[in-house]
This record gives sequence, structure tokens and C-alpha cells, in this order.
Amino acid sequence: MPRLLPLLLLLAALVSAQAPQHPNVPAAAQATAHFDAKAATDAWLASLPPAFRTRSDAYFEGTYWLTLWDFLAGVAVCAILLPTRVSARMRDLAERATRSGFLQTLLYWAQFAVVTAVILFPLAVYEGFFREHRYGLSNQTFGAWLRDQAVGFAVSLVLAGLAVAALFAVVRRLPRTWHIWGTVVAIAFDAFTVAIAPVFIVPLFNTPKPLADSPIRSEILSLAHASGIPARDVYQIDASRQSNRVSANVSGLAGTERITLNDNLLRRCSPEGVLSVMGHEMGHYVMHHVEMDILISAVVFAVLFALLRWSLEASLKRWGVRWGIRGVGDVAVLPLAVIILSTLSFLFTPLGNTFSRTQEYAADIYGLNAARQPDGEAEVDLLLGEYRKLDPGPLEEFVFFDHPSGRTRIYAAMRWKSENLCLFQKDLPCAIEPR
Repeated sequence: MPRLLPLLLLLAALVSAQAPQHPNVPAAAQATAHFDAKAATDAWLASLPPAFRTRSDAYFEGTYWLTLWDFLAGVAVCAILLPTRVSARMRDLAERATRSGFLQTLLYWAQFAVVTAVILFPLAVYEGFFREHRYGLSNQTFGAWLRDQAVGFAVSLVLAGLAVAALFAVVRRLPRTWHIWGTVVAIAFDAFTVAIAPVFIVPLFNTPKPLADSPIRSEILSLAHASGIPARDVYQIDASRQSNRVSANVSGLAGTERITLNDNLLRRCSPEGVLSVMGHEMGHYVMHHVEMDILISAVVFAVLFALLRWSLEASLKRWGVRWGIRGVGDVAVLPLAVIILSTLSFLFTPLGNTFSRTQEYAADIYGLNAARQPDGEAEVDLLLGEYRKLDPGPLEEFVFFDHPSGRTRIYAAMRWKSENLCLFQKDLPCAIEPR
């Protein structure tokens, strides 16, 4: 250990040398007796060049249209597979290959996944590679990007294939109540994926490793322990191989929980910014947002599957024979199910975004109270503004934002700061005791 100590200190020094020492706080956002949260928020936003804001707005607003095109393209592919009877022929091929209903579903799913992926590949290349490079948000060569896409496709092929096969098994065995038991199966797979992701899925794309012993590691662990999180380590991933986006999370379930931050966060943010992000992520853990997501998902799945059952039965009565589909338990019905579920999910997007946005805002408030770094929060919010519109209108934020806007988050941080000025300047009022 004595021989390792100089190396650890050197690594910590290199990390701190790459990152800002402290947030560059605008004059109007500094702690004074005349501090005003709104003026401070405006000052933080004004610290960005107009060209930056224009570029960020253009990128994020473009995703509104891409969401629509993705939905329409996916629906169009499935709509082609039904009347042309391609879906029925894929089912027939699977049935000729094996007598097992479970394996037939897996074989059909493999065909369906490959066909849709190939048809939609040009759109995926534009969105995930060319557009990201156009806005300076990707560090990947085309080969590296293609490799990640292939890995993601393989993971989806296995996990989604097993889920689809299990759901069709339920439909065939319990034709009257499948929408209820299908919800149970869907939630079980959802929880299973959350649990295995940090340990088995994330390492397929990035290399997690324990964060080297350093002051910031000690502060993160101290913050975790104060929040009741039994963490013994902090993990770092090499996200810079994909992009310069800053991120962190407390992920996992039932013993697989991990505190993870990416190397961009360490490289681009001050210690105050890092702690604000980690306080936010710990807020998700402390407020049991993962478990809450699973419970809400159970309600959502129950509603979606009930609507799906009604829609499938009504559609098959009218077009089932023409499409060569024998019934709801026929795997050839999958494209129709995808159309219905995609349409319902698209229509429910504002509600889903509102639920997510509410959780994120709650985590923001927790992080502010835990880490006590409002300027660090503002610093990170501006970095997130590289690919998120910072100042949308109220309706725009309601419909399209699954996180609070940059203005909303910075204002919350400055409002917190206005109530705790003594933490930043002596002899000023405070709502909490200084540490």
C-alpha cells in the first residue's frame, strides 16, 4: 500500500487538473445581501454564447420531429408485414423449424427483429451517427458506433425475445386473463433487466472500474453514507469513448446497486458539480424511484394490455383472415401488437414525461439539500444544455421534456442558495446550519 500511495495521489491530481477547480459563478449569482434567485438564474443562462443556445435549441427541437418519424417509420414497417402476409410466412417458417411453441416464438422474433432493424437502419444511422457528429456530440468512428449498435441489437434479441416468448406462452395458456398475467410477466422482466444492467449489460458497452482513491471519492462515499446508502465503492466508466456528455447514476436492484459516474463528469466538472450530480442520483435511490418506477409500470402495463386485448380482438375480427392470422395467440399478430402499443405509448408520451420530470425534480431538490452545491448544480445544468433546450415554453416542457428544463433546474438551485446564503458568505441569513 505505501508504494501505491504516490500513484493514487498522482491519479487524483490528474483528475483534478483536468476539471475546473470551482464553478465560474456570474456576478449576479454570487452570494450577497441583495441576492435574487431569478436574476441569478438569468445570469447563469446569459453566461452561454448565443450561438451555443441556438445550436442546442436546434438539436433538441429536432428530436421532436425525429420522435414522430421514428413512430411513423416503425408503424409503417409493421403495417407492411401484415397485409403482405410476410408476418404469416415468418410464422410458417418458424413452425416448420420446430414443434415447440416457445421456440417458434423465438424464431419468429429473430426474423421480425432482423427485418425491422434492416429496414430502419438508414434512419438509425442518421439519428445515431451523422446527426450526433453534425452537432459535435459524438466521439465515435462509424466502426465503433456500429459495434455498439450490434451489441445492443444482440442484447435486445435475447432479452426481448425471451420476454415476447413468455408473453405469448401466457396468451396461449390463459386466453381470457392473459392481459392480467401478461402484466406480471412484463414487470418481472422489467425488474430483472434493472437488476442485471449494472453488472452484465453496462460492461458490454463501457468498462466500469473502481474510482481511484481521491478526495472526490471520499466526499462521494461520505455523501452516500449520510444518505443511508451502504456503498463501499464508486465506479467510473469510460463514457468519453462515445461522447462528451456528463452523467452519473445509482443503478441496480436487489443487491446489484452501484454508484457510477462517467469520466466526462470528472474531466469537465468542478468537485462542486460532481457532488451536485451525485446528490441528485442518490436522491433517486433514497426516494426509491427505481421501485416506484416498477410499481407505476405495473399500472401502465395493466392499462396497455387491457387496451391491447380489446384492440387485437376487434382488429382480427375484421382483418385476421385476410392477413393469415389465426388468433391473438398466433405469433404472426406481433406486428399488429407493436402498432397498437406504439400508438398508445406515443399518445401517452406527455404523461410519461411528466411522471419522469416530477421524479427528476424531486431528486434535484434532494441533491441540493444533501450536497449543498447550488452553483455546482447550475454548472452541470449548463453542460446538459449542450443537448437539452435550456429555456422552453411551459407547454413545450410539459409535452417533450422527461427532465426539468435547464431554467427550471437552475432556478431551483438559486432559490435554494437564496435561503442559505451564509454557506457562501458569512453574516448572511441561512435556513440551515453551516457544516
